[in-house]
Amino acid sequence: MKTTAIFQLPFSSGSAWDEVHRRHPSILSLVTFIVLPLALIPPVMLYYAGTHYGDAFLPGFGEKSWRFITTIFFLAELLTFAAMGWMIHEVANSRNLPVSATDAYRLAALAPIPLWLSAFGLLIPSFGVNVVISLAALGLSISIVYHGLQGLAQRHEEVEAMSVTHTIMGASVMAWVLLLALIWAF
Repeated sequence: MKTTAIFQLPFSSGSAWDEVHRRHPSILSLVTFIVLPLALIPPVMLYYAGTHYGDAFLPGFGEKSWRFITTIFFLAELLTFAAMGWMIHEVANSRNLPVSATDAYRLAALAPIPLWLSAFGLLIPSFGVNVVISLAALGLSISIVYHGLQGLAQRHEEVEAMSVTHTIMGASVMAWVLLLALIWAF
């Protein structure tokens, strides 16, 4: 898949999603070349931020057990990918938006890309800047899910796509909050 196509995913349900549908990347290749490498970014960046300027970022941030937290965080990201693929398939098909299980996992692999890349914001030791970057990434991920449902189902029914996106992103935000709560718990 071309890099330019990846940048088009949040903005159109057309050509970029047609390429995803045409190329049929296997779930194994998506996991190997997208999910695993990109899911490593947040734990690595959290470890860096926590060990290099933790308390300057947020009081109490530097005192955490970052090796343990980031390992659990990475495993939770992988579990979330698996759960989201299943959920996308089930919710979309229950709302008459035919998405195959393989396409659902493709969407689950592509949707969190902005969130994973937003972790590079942790290079800036500013909590406020990172909140803004994270919210922008969340918006892009929501847009990827919405346009991806339309593109992969090859139907441009906005109401169904919005309804499914709302349900999926509600669950995704809950998972994201749980991952962030994991950081504060340890």
